[in-house]
Amino acid sequence: MPSSKDIRRRIKSINSTKKITRAVEMISAAKMRRAVASVLGIRPYAHSAWSVLTNLATAFENYGGGFLEVREAKNILIVAVSSDRGQCGSFNTQIAKKLRDEILNPEKLKINRIGKKKIESSVANEDLKIDFITVGKKGEGIVRKLKKEIIATFPELTPGINIESIKPLSRIVIEEYLAKRYDKVVVVYTDYVSAVSQQTRIRQILPISKIDIEKQIAEIDVLAKEYGLDEPKADYKVEPSPKEVLEFIFPRLIEMQLFHAILESSASEQSARMIAMRNATDAANEMSADLTLAYNQIRQSKITQEIAEISAGRAALE
Repeated sequence: MPSSKDIRRRIKSINSTKKITRAVEMISAAKMRRAVASVLGIRPYAHSAWSVLTNLATAFENYGGGFLEVREAKNILIVAVSSDRGQCGSFNTQIAKKLRDEILNPEKLKINRIGKKKIESSVANEDLKIDFITVGKKGEGIVRKLKKEIIATFPELTPGINIESIKPLSRIVIEEYLAKRYDKVVVVYTDYVSAVSQQTRIRQILPISKIDIEKQIAEIDVLAKEYGLDEPKADYKVEPSPKEVLEFIFPRLIEMQLFHAILESSASEQSARMIAMRNATDAANEMSADLTLAYNQIRQSKITQEIAEISAGRAALE
């Protein structure tokens, strides 16, 4: 049985750790609120941008550019969004699980589609080439363990992220796809549902799918009334031509989708860290209470023993 001195030392150590976890929890809560505000802040822009594309629906039919080209998926590029730091519960573990599942069972990943048009790859699973762009230091380590090639990595991108900081990432994605080095580009990220719930998702970025755009608009439409954006569709006069307008809009759309995915992941990361630190603080409180009880029992036992010895000595003197 540990001595009272050992127990006191452990209680002191646990209380010190508890102060750290409590501080990290409070910092994560503040960062989460800012990240959630950023996610909510981009939704009006996202709604408007996707609505513009929907209003240009007729232009989609005549657009022959590479952004909508559906090819047999032989080479796939995955943008994996993770965290730079740990202590965020199962946040990175879920990303690793999702990536491992997609690599080991790539049947859905091999399907390339744009709207109703769908091409299933004839390439065997073992011959399918899957490369990565990682966002976050933890993602790089995950992909290294999967023994896959990383063509670019973006550590420390999340803190202070803005649309300008996304441009190097989106430029690589667009250039690699238009050069036909990859037939499909997807992003794996964590979607922020609530402070206690996050969901790992995979979303096709390229080729751009009109049905995916309409689906995303429908999701955002649920929140559109909050921002007064539930407006009727407008008839646009497109100049100089629909194709030139789409050539300008599509790269912005890629930037926005990547920006949105990273913002969602940032909010999810801070939420997961806040919950993990709260659980650690609660566990420290329980452990400290148990050790304090054990310490008091030992102390009480010693006092009882000393009283008994004094009583016995007095009785012997009488």
